[in-house]
Amino acid sequence: MDSKLAAVESEEIDWGGSGAEEGKTNKKTNALSKNVQIDLPRPLADPVKCSMIKGDYLYFHYGCDGQDDRGWGCGYRTLQTIASWLCHNCCLPTKDQQHRPPPSLPEIQQALVDVEDKPGLFSCSREWIGTFEASVVLDYFYDVPCKLVHVRGGGAELEQVAVEELHQHFERHGSPVMMGGDRDNSSKGIFGVCTGDKGSYLLVVDPHYYGCQLERTELQRQGWVVWKKVSSLDQSSFYNLCMPQIAKKVT
Repeated sequence: MDSKLAAVESEEIDWGGSGAEEGKTNKKTNALSKNVQIDLPRPLADPVKCSMIKGDYLYFHYGCDGQDDRGWGCGYRTLQTIASWLCHNCCLPTKDQQHRPPPSLPEIQQALVDVEDKPGLFSCSREWIGTFEASVVLDYFYDVPCKLVHVRGGGAELEQVAVEELHQHFERHGSPVMMGGDRDNSSKGIFGVCTGDKGSYLLVVDPHYYGCQLERTELQRQGWVVWKKVSSLDQSSFYNLCMPQIAKKVT
């Protein structure tokens, strides 16, 4: 890959030394892959309907800031990816919010303590967060409200309720969505939905990758950025969706 293309596909973020715990920061400024869904083929040759995010974002994943958060940090990483999209694409209420980088894991935890959603011991812990906590944090740092959608079970309800909600969301707002559940409690970033005669697919940006920065083509090849058929998700799990409600869709 030539240097010009690499500059387009990644971006550096300065954590100010706050992005890691226990001295595990590799360096204060890390390069993160950008827009990792680009050039991923659609799952259907002739879909009835396909709705996608628009705009730029950075891909946050396990360990991307030097903190080893494997096993508990996936919700934080999906939240950071969504926050990066807000920073890149939205006209936020104040200048401080507009230029604020995605919060670090300690900052996310402290925000939840400050608003009294979590007890003081939550700060500097390894407790996971879900879609509700993500909505609180996005409102706290960026003054962006979120719509929370609860889908009681997989199968037909997931195919019908979640898919329609996602189509409407991407068409109206265009922002990434955080998805999580109970039995399937792995956080996922949802960046698109594609529907055909035989079912629907979700464009998943998975925060569970751990390792050095990869090109987007390699992330796609390894399945970290992938179209997943809705029917392949856990049929016995409920799912929650966190949908940032920006005032105007990015074009």
